[in-house]
Amino acid sequence: MKNKILALALIISIICLLNLNSNSQEAYMDIKDEIIRLHVKANSDTKEDQALKLKVRDKILEETKPLLENSKSIQETRSIVEKNIASIKSIAQQVVKEEGKEYDIDVYFGKENFPTRKYGELVLPAGEYETLLVTIGEGKGQNWWCVMFPPLCFVEMNHGIAANVEEDLSIDVANVDGDSNLLLTDNNPSFILKSKIVELLERTKLYMATRFALWN
Repeated sequence: MKNKILALALIISIICLLNLNSNSQEAYMDIKDEIIRLHVKANSDTKEDQALKLKVRDKILEETKPLLENSKSIQETRSIVEKNIASIKSIAQQVVKEEGKEYDIDVYFGKENFPTRKYGELVLPAGEYETLLVTIGEGKGQNWWCVMFPPLCFVEMNHGIAANVEEDLSIDVANVDGDSNLLLTDNNPSFILKSKIVELLERTKLYMATRFALWN
């Protein structure tokens, strides 16, 4: 009888955890629709062009901060960005000119495809994101990027931090364990979900297996 109860408990535990895992996958999918990214692509990977990229970045963040840092919704940020495309392009052009370069500037706002990437302690799954993309010259150099909504770009700016993660991560978002964090807005930009589904599942399976061994 006790073995049957333990077996039933094990089945229920696994089902519950698998449901949590399914919800976690849905959460990963949902966040792509709740994020706006800013990317600045350098003309090339030369030291000079990379330095120029960062100067363009700094000026764009400085000028857009008063407009965007207190945005309460993705719709508000989207509207502000769309209304200021020409201004953002002008800002970038001015920096390039001041640095003695004649590079063209292209500013695009729309959907862009990205691989899974780690952003500080956050993991952003692969897929399409709304993106403000500023391309300097030929745009063949590494890009700098940050999350414009929720306004993490400006949080980092206020603390003297610049997220500049270039590597692509081969991560199965359904199996992110340990202390990897997943950003969820849900009308609350500060809410962070700790993804520990796999860890919990493994612990439960180990615990129940041990209990069976003790009872047998």
